[in-house]
Amino acid sequence: MTVPGVGVVTALTFRHTVDGPSRFRSAAAVGAYLGLTPRRNQSGEIDQNGRISRWGDRLLRTYLYEAATVLLYRTKKWESAGPGLSALRCKR
Repeated sequence: MTVPGVGVVTALTFRHTVDGPSRFRSAAAVGAYLGLTPRRNQSGEIDQNGRISRWGDRLLRTYLYEAATVLLYRTKKWESAGPGLSALRCKR
């Protein structure tokens, strides 16, 4: 199975950065490790989500951003990509 925008360089960088996927409990833990989760500011009754935390490998985040951009803007066949991606495309 291939994903448009994810090539050899992105896949190898992901493999090198994550190293052993068994050390993470979930995909959300991998996202947090890479710095892809939003920052949270909490104080009393205020709970705000901010931009991504950016803790983790900067190069891999850049490659994943480029792959997501290719997937969103350059993919013609959204039906084959799955229902989740076609719903995401409608939001932009």
